[in-house]
Amino acid sequence: MSNFSHNSDWRSSAYSTGTTIIAVEFNGGVIVASDSRVSVGGTYVCSRIINKVVQVDERVFCCMAGSLADAQAVTNAAKYQLAFHSVEMGEPPLVLSAATILKEICYKNRDDMSAGFIVAGWDRKKGAQVYTVSLGGMITKQPFTVGGSGSTYIYGYVDSAFKIGMTQEECLHFTVNALALAMERDNVSGGLVNLVIVTERGVERSIIPGNKLPQFFSE
Repeated sequence: MSNFSHNSDWRSSAYSTGTTIIAVEFNGGVIVASDSRVSVGGTYVCSRIINKVVQVDERVFCCMAGSLADAQAVTNAAKYQLAFHSVEMGEPPLVLSAATILKEICYKNRDDMSAGFIVAGWDRKKGAQVYTVSLGGMITKQPFTVGGSGSTYIYGYVDSAFKIGMTQEECLHFTVNALALAMERDNVSGGLVNLVIVTERGVERSIIPGNKLPQFFSE
């Protein structure tokens, strides 16, 4: 029987990205990707097509997790601040600058919101980079990272499958497999995959429908 018959609070619950988000660094660029499902109250799926991979500058992207309203408000504020920063500096911003802006917003509002981010991209100074910005406003640089509710199902896979120095093609295979596994197990991760590859040459976007993802379990 559905839980909805016993619990009417889901109608007034916050919209959550539910989510599985991931970013991986390779030599010359990064891959950033996420599922597209949004839930209410942790059980009711209200949308299957939200793009959680947000462009905050030409070669800088972030992935959202947590409360959808909070995450969207923070990314909009970060894009605004980063645009001013770029004008002041007279050049494109660093990936770390974008991550730092997000971190400061999260830290200042840590008691009033629930949102975490992955920030990844390429810049002229440090090349490809991946950062995690936690719910409370802590920033961590990592060669790859996963987040969201679906990440708890794939830590074993990503820890065993990730290798330093993987090629772009190997990282793409790793990313798609990780998302497919998470979307199989996590009831609030799903829909399609939004994927972005960022290099010095530019940005390449793609969408992978759910029925085109690798299948690991038979019916």
